[in-house]
Amino acid sequence: MAEKILGVRVDPTSYKAAAQQICAWVKGSESRYVCAANVHMIMEAYDAPDFRDIVNNADLVTPDGMPLVWMLQHQGYTNQTRVYGPDLTLKIIAAATDQNIPVGFYGGAPDTLDTMIHVFQSKYPALQVAYFYSPPFRPLTIEEDTEVVNRIKLSGARILFVGLGCPRQERWMAAHKGRISAVMLGVGAAFDFHAGSKMQAPKWMRAIGLEWLFRLLQEPQRLWRRYLIYNSRFILLVLKQLLYRENNRS
Repeated sequence: MAEKILGVRVDPTSYKAAAQQICAWVKGSESRYVCAANVHMIMEAYDAPDFRDIVNNADLVTPDGMPLVWMLQHQGYTNQTRVYGPDLTLKIIAAATDQNIPVGFYGGAPDTLDTMIHVFQSKYPALQVAYFYSPPFRPLTIEEDTEVVNRIKLSGARILFVGLGCPRQERWMAAHKGRISAVMLGVGAAFDFHAGSKMQAPKWMRAIGLEWLFRLLQEPQRLWRRYLIYNSRFILLVLKQLLYRENNRS
């Protein structure tokens, strides 16, 4: 059962349940897309109704950020844990290797993509990488997009990891649902993390919800607005939502 945080869907789930569901969709040859939601995504969706619809219409929205985990726990899902995009990527890669499911990768810089695939294939020699492409940052032309869709179809990739960053990757997946016969996973910075081109926060910082601070210190010019403004607004809006619910219960 999905829950709403600031009007945006977040699904109580786990790594195991998410991996099982994704593999079941693959076996059914279904076109689906999965979002890994954090505070940034929630606020992007809160501010843009069309983007909110994209997230709410996803086939699965995992709680990628600890604040969303805490909200779900507060709403009664006391055993909820984080389902973090980079770690979910590894879980799905392992499952795809075990079940002989061809995978593809769309996004990231060319050198990042090459390094990440090498890392995965070193760890999982039997992994079938059927497709990979580093698109230009600009929007593709209709002809270019048609070629991408055809190449993905011809490759046989059944799981497609999409690393374009939020909200671009979610918009791309929604636009291609039904056109690509694969399960698409928007995994954001997972490409950079697994390639080693960006550092992940230490586990202890991730566990207590301070990953944003680590990333802000790593890339202050690019991320200051996302974390300082979005996080502050998120806290105020969530407190308002919680107070509203408490008042309605009394």
